[in-house]
Parts: sequence; structure tokens; C-alpha cells
Amino acid sequence: MGLPEKLPQRPGYEVTLHSLYNRAKELFYNMEIVSRTKKGVERFRFSQTADRIEKIASALAALGIGKLDRVATLDWNTHWHYELYFSVPMMGAVLHPVNIRLAPAEIVYVMSQAEDKVVVTNSDFLPLIEAIAPKIKSLEAIIVVDTDSVPDKIQGIKTYHYEDLLKTYGSKYEWPEVSEDQPAAMGYTSGTTGLPKGAYHSHKALVLHAMSGALHLSTISRYISVKTEDVILHLVPMFHVYSWGLPYIATLLGMKQVYPGKLDAGVILRLIHEEKVTFMAGVPTILYMLLTHPDAQKYDLSNVLYVNGGSALPRGLAELAKKMGMKIFVGYGMTETAPILTLAAPPAYLDVTEENYFDYALRTGWPIPLVDLRVVDPEGKPVPKDGKTMGEIVVRAPWVTPEYYMNKEKTEAAWKGGWFHTGDIAVWYEDGSIVIVDRDKDVIKSGGEWISSVRLEDAISRHPGVGQVAVIAAYHPKWQERPVAIIVPKPGWEDKITTEEINNYLMKNYVEKGEIPKWWLPDKVIVVEELPMTSVGKINKRALREKFRNILVDQQ
Repeated sequence: MGLPEKLPQRPGYEVTLHSLYNRAKELFYNMEIVSRTKKGVERFRFSQTADRIEKIASALAALGIGKLDRVATLDWNTHWHYELYFSVPMMGAVLHPVNIRLAPAEIVYVMSQAEDKVVVTNSDFLPLIEAIAPKIKSLEAIIVVDTDSVPDKIQGIKTYHYEDLLKTYGSKYEWPEVSEDQPAAMGYTSGTTGLPKGAYHSHKALVLHAMSGALHLSTISRYISVKTEDVILHLVPMFHVYSWGLPYIATLLGMKQVYPGKLDAGVILRLIHEEKVTFMAGVPTILYMLLTHPDAQKYDLSNVLYVNGGSALPRGLAELAKKMGMKIFVGYGMTETAPILTLAAPPAYLDVTEENYFDYALRTGWPIPLVDLRVVDPEGKPVPKDGKTMGEIVVRAPWVTPEYYMNKEKTEAAWKGGWFHTGDIAVWYEDGSIVIVDRDKDVIKSGGEWISSVRLEDAISRHPGVGQVAVIAAYHPKWQERPVAIIVPKPGWEDKITTEEINNYLMKNYVEKGEIPKWWLPDKVIVVEELPMTSVGKINKRALREKFRNILVDQQ
């Protein structure tokens, strides 16, 4: 007899989140979970956290939560949120972290479509819950954290205190058998191009994502390595793509974890110092807030590694981080991909020096293990790996969502030819790395040619007077679109940042050196006090385009 084409299935081991949880209980029972709450900083060992995880699972089961029931969360980065990251999926239910920065109508939409049965909410959001609860017909119970007391009911819905539930229910919860292919968690896109779209991920997807991310972070680069001894401070909102999977990665590696509650730059700086933080990740906006905070110079950031994601990291901001002593590189992913696809920690085989480090670390990065990634033309054929030819990023990986929840049209548009189409435009290098030059909707199409808003932003950001910058497309009667730069100046530069000043800088430092063509220079520079942000902390280019779309026509 020969070998079977497919191995027989035997009952027993499944690749589920229980494997990460059990490993931490056995090996990392002393791992610290630090959380800032309204009462101050609370500390737990993982053995204590595991006890709480099992108690809240018992409580949820008693409230009628069972297989595939959705449990929503409306919370900051707290230990309660972390506990639910494990308890809900491991009891066979589905975790649904809700983006607290969506509009109330959007929150009603996503919770109603997901049919959330229970919501666990921070007390900060009780006014929101009061307003939206009657509109979510599936909602049966409300559980409140970070408060001393709760009402018996909110809008007629039974309401519970999280800590009281822990006191009521025992910690010896018998975890049910869960298939590795069963949905574990779901999240919604931020809705920048219409109503939010739901994406879900299986237990196996989340575990493989954590393993691949941990492997890449700890082994790929001789310049950067994340280890068990590191201390991670979770800056990525836990409502945003499972905090980029970092709570699971940190648990897998046994790292001390710090949950700062509501994000505040001054508090974060103090926590970095007090908790000896060595590893963080977040969007450029958060990094900018930290580095420009009045207290930033008081703290030693030289031991901190920062992984930038969400949107491109301007080189000027990276240079500022370097001056503060931080190590930094870029990562890339999407809600649909759970999220990590690439990391730009320079691989050990490259000839990287102190001088050229940012030439590699500020790329979009190299695919992490198990990610199959290509940059393709409109026909789906791979573009040359010349660092110049632009195409769309398409991917396959075990953690890419199989579909948009209850949205067949969007699913068919995203999944074509067996590949997930990201909508991100990039160039490809011979060493396998990619650099995103724009979102498809953000590329400036001028006279039939493309201008990369990301590359322009990177160049402008290095001007000594520029704090933040966004480049958008404005309508032009001759060229269809032309670039316009919206800039937040640094203190003292408010009256000096002009179109002429920026374009003279670009001419001298980029055009004359052949790095960007002259016709890319922005037609106009607009100075503002602040830039609008999306619900996940990215610069909201959609809002800027709506506001300044006709700025070149209006002023002719």
C-alpha cells in the first residue's frame, strides 16, 4: 500500500488560540501584564490573568454566549481587553473589537451587521452605549469595565459589572473543543471609502500570524531583534486589527506587556521610563506626538524600537526619531490580512550600514514567512523588480480573510485570480522588498502620468520647517489633477512655509539631483494648524481632498 493522498484526521490537536494561552500558562506564568486604569497602574502575573480569563469565560457562558456568538468590545488598551482577546475565541465565540472612533451611525451599522449579542464597554463609552443600544436589536447584555458601579439596566438591557462577574463565577472553566478553522475574531475596515466592511479570521489564521510575526521579528535581521526580555507597550488601538496581532505575538514570546489605557503622549513617555519599555508599534501620527511632546527631551528613548505602520513614515520624522536615539523600521498590513504582510527590518544578508540604514528600513518591507506577495500590472502579470515600475500589491497568506462578511460584491472585487488585491500601488526590488508609492485612490494622475503623493510627502517632510505634511490631488482643468501639499509647520516657521519655499527646497535637494522630476512639484502649498485624522490615527486624505479638491480652480 502506498501513502494516502490526504492524511487521516485524528481527534486531538487543533491550531487554536488555546495553544498560545496554554504555552503562556506553562512557561510564562510570571509574565507581567501592566495596565493603566482610572485607579492607577495595575499589575498582574499571567497566572493571575489566566485565572481572570477563565472566570470571564464562565460568566459569558452563563449569560448565554455560545459557539459563534459575537461579543463586541468598546474599550481602550487595557488588561480587560487583553483578557477578552483570549476568553471569547477560546470558548468558541467570536471577538468583535469595535472601532470606537467610528461615527455612532457606523458603530450601529457594524454591531448590527455582526449581530453582537454582548458588548463589553469601558465606562468612558456609557453615553455612547446609552444612545446606540436601542438600535442594535441583537444586543442582550452590557458589561462595563473601569468603574466602581453600574446601573441595573441601560435602555432596558441588562447591565453587569465586569469585576462583579469575576467574583461570581469560578475560574475552572472547561474550554470546549474548537476547530482551528472556526472564526475567532472579526473586525471592520475604517470606512474611508464607504460603509465599513467586515473581515473575519480563524483560530489557525491568528496563531500562524503570531508565529510568523514572532519568527520574523526575532530572527530575520542582525540589526534588530525582538526577544522575550523585551517590554512591549501597546500603542496600536486594540480595536484596530487586533492591535496588529501584537498581544498574541507578545504572549507567544513571553514578553512583559504594558497597556496604557487611553492614549496620551505624556503618559506614554512616563510609562516608557517607568516600565523600561523597549518595543512599540504605531502610526506616524502617534510617533510625531511623542517626539514633539514638551516632555520628550526629559526621557531616554535610546532603548526603544518603534515599528511604524498604518501609513508611510516620512523620512523627516524617522530622522527626528533617530536623533532621539530610537531604532525604527516600517511594517505593512491591512484589516483584511490580520494585518501583517511585510516588515522592513533589513535582512541579515544585505550590506546595511549606519549611513544607508533608512534606505532599507523605510521601505514597505519584505514579506514575513508564509506570505506570498506580488506586484502586478492591470493584467495580473508581475512587474519588473527594478524599483521603478509601479503595480498593485496582491497577496496570498493563511491569515487573509476569505471574504467580506455579508458582502459578495466587495469580495468578488477583492479576490481575483486567486489573489487578494490590496489596492496599494508599489514598486518591487530584486532583493524581494517592496515600496508602496500610493494607495490606488491617492495616486495623482496628472496629464496621464502618475505622481506618488507618498514620495512627495517623504521629500517635503525633510524640510526643517515641516512638522506634518499630506499631499493630495486637486482638480486642474488642463492636467486633470495636480499635487497640492497641506503642511503643519514647526513652531517659528508659521509665516515662512510658502509654495515658493517648499518648491525651492525640492528643486535644490531632489529635482536637481534627479530624484524626482520637476513636474512633480506641488502647484500650491497650504499651511494649516492641524491635519484631520481617520478613526485609526492616519491622516484623513479623503477629508482633505473634499475640502481642497477645487483649490486650484477657485484661485485662478
